[in-house]
Amino acid sequence: MPFKGDQLLLYGVQYATYALEVWVCVSLASSGRWRRLKGLGLYVASLILLDGVARPAISNFFGRESLQFYYFYWITDVVFALGAFLVICGFFRRACAQEDKMWKFVRLLLIFVFLVVLGVSTLSLTRHYTHLYDHFIIEFSQTLYFTCLVLNTLLYVMLQQLAIDDDELGLLVCGIGVQFAGEAACLALMHLTADNAMARVLIEFLAPGCTLAMLWIWVYAIGKTPQTVSSRQYQPGKNKGLVEAVAD
Repeated sequence: MPFKGDQLLLYGVQYATYALEVWVCVSLASSGRWRRLKGLGLYVASLILLDGVARPAISNFFGRESLQFYYFYWITDVVFALGAFLVICGFFRRACAQEDKMWKFVRLLLIFVFLVVLGVSTLSLTRHYTHLYDHFIIEFSQTLYFTCLVLNTLLYVMLQQLAIDDDELGLLVCGIGVQFAGEAACLALMHLTADNAMARVLIEFLAPGCTLAMLWIWVYAIGKTPQTVSSRQYQPGKNKGLVEAVAD
């Protein structure tokens, strides 16, 4: 259990996160970028409604140790994981805006990856004979977060290889990458140091801290990058060969 000072600091990080989530939505609306970034906006709005409003309400009504809060927490965690995956898909679509052939390949790859994650999570049911529902939603959420981290890394590499001149997209990808890295680190620490008190304190701060960093990067991306998306520097010979190689 964290010390009182640590608890106050954690509350400060959480409320700063809620404020930045609202700031992102307001920035999207005021800058006229909501339509172009509606997937990201809906994702942040879900964070505000579910994590900032619904989770505390359920916790206060039923108790943080209640079974109702436990199920609600993990169900909403699945919602966040699915939302993050859809945001990544939207980023891939934007990166492939000028390459229809590549997008067709990437779209099939994303569908295949999601089905693999669903299948691997379903296999967890065969390893457990009690609390099957619990194991499935937790396994699915954790596996999907790790998958999003890998996909986001591949997306960042693709942006560099295709020389896509889109500062806003690059910052958005970096921001959500920070969030995924934090989730992956928390899950790794949970499995490696489950009973370590210091590790538990670190885990409590790591996830909200990474979310806070992601939102700061997104606020900067929305407020400081150009209003219109710059067309990338297209190199016919180099990019055409890359597209054909990937699609084939």
